[in-house]
Amino acid sequence: MKDLHSNVKQLLALTPTALGATGATNGKIIDRKGYAGVEFLVGYGAVTTTGSVVTATVLEGDATGAMTSVADGDLIGTEVLASLAAQTPRTSGIGQQVVKRVGYKGSKRYAQLRLTNTGTTSAGLFWADAVLFTPEGAPVSNP
Repeated sequence: MKDLHSNVKQLLALTPTALGATGATNGKIIDRKGYAGVEFLVGYGAVTTTGSVVTATVLEGDATGAMTSVADGDLIGTEVLASLAAQTPRTSGIGQQVVKRVGYKGSKRYAQLRLTNTGTTSAGLFWADAVLFTPEGAPVSNP
């Protein structure tokens, strides 16, 4: 099967969470067994404050209790491009109500997304999906 629908599996990586003033939010640990990689899609809602900065970090591990930061060479795209920088003004499609992405193609079985907010408290939300790609066997079942 050469269509996208039959060759990906989507999982909720991070439930919608309100941005706080400071702190890290760890997403679910994604088991990549049977897939070549995972793409994290990070959604940022109506973030209105200019001082909020959300930094995306991708973690990897052979075991779920031993997650470490991923080397840049094992990423598709960059964590910086998946992050939310401080902006004035916040514009829809650039600094709010936007989806950004970063992928992982490394050799570890488990991957996880961490979002760290620093700066001003905001009324906005963030969330993330994980899209597993290039399965060993297709078609991928739905769901």
